[in-house]
Amino acid sequence: MSTIKEIITEADHRMEQSIHSVERELGHLRAGRASTSLVDYIKVEAYGAEMPLNQLATLSTPDATTLTITPFDKSQLNAIDKALRLSELNLTPQNDGTVIRITIPPPTEDRRKELIKLVHKHGEEGRISIRNVRRDANEHIKKLEKDKAVGQDESRTALEDMDKHVERYIAKLDNLIKDKEKEILDF
Repeated sequence: MSTIKEIITEADHRMEQSIHSVERELGHLRAGRASTSLVDYIKVEAYGAEMPLNQLATLSTPDATTLTITPFDKSQLNAIDKALRLSELNLTPQNDGTVIRITIPPPTEDRRKELIKLVHKHGEEGRISIRNVRRDANEHIKKLEKDKAVGQDESRTALEDMDKHVERYIAKLDNLIKDKEKEILDF
């Protein structure tokens, strides 16, 4: 049987995971600024298997609009180039035989609006996830009260505490959303 403290700790952990998930998703959005997270998730056919790009090459951003990819094994250069061209990023890699360079163009006004809609969509998914965690935790707390493992006062205090945790995580999520919006609009 779980205690209230364990339930709240587990809920905190799950809400933190929701925040990290949204951070990852927002990192994949191309806002006109070069970031290694744009290509981290791209899979490359190498050594007979699909591998993440970041396991095959060093990714760096020498300036705000350029991304460089230096393969550990030069024989994988063409496979990396092909994977980048086939990705949904719609970027044109420039392969000089040792390093692949990608210039990130600034997004158009229409693209910025699309990106902001995506940011809000990911934010809403994060909020829903956090609220679902609260719902699950509240159900466990109410079950403890029903099973007479805790009193009514302790249960009510725990439910109020859970609401405070949710408010804190949603505020954290809102700040992430605002920061990403600002990054998209200011570039």
